[in-house]
Amino acid sequence: MPEVWMRGPVADVPALLQPVAHALLQAQEEIHALVSGFPDELLWQQPAGVAAVGFHLQHITGVLDRMYTYAAGQALSEAQLAYLSAEGKPAGDLISLLTAFDTRLQTFVDQLKNIDESNLTAARTVGRKQLPTTLIGLLFHAAEHTMRHTGQLHVTVRVIQHLF
Repeated sequence: MPEVWMRGPVADVPALLQPVAHALLQAQEEIHALVSGFPDELLWQQPAGVAAVGFHLQHITGVLDRMYTYAAGQALSEAQLAYLSAEGKPAGDLISLLTAFDTRLQTFVDQLKNIDESNLTAARTVGRKQLPTTLIGLLFHAAEHTMRHTGQLHVTVRVIQHLF
């Protein structure tokens, strides 16, 4: 099967945001294939001190949530800050981590469908320091950051499978 971006547009996602949706859906497919059958007891292993498989799953989920909050022009909630501080701490099994990831990713793609392309260059800020960016910058960052961690996850899973 071709990669997601070669399967045509994602229904109802604005044209300029198709690359965001494609990258996120591609990451989702790759992650599921990669961790299929991965044992729960190895989720938090950190070979050579790299981030654990569980961390990557938690972090991608959290990043998608946080980036959309900023894209909506909002500050992070207390619950989001608590989630951020808990990233990397062992919690849940593979199924629960994947379920949270899938739910958040689908929500993000659904939220893309409601974005007016004429607002993509609108100013946005990030974090407590209110660092400047744009709506499109946040959305693309969510996609590229997800793919960055997907790549790291590929390596970590392979190393763990080799070592254990």
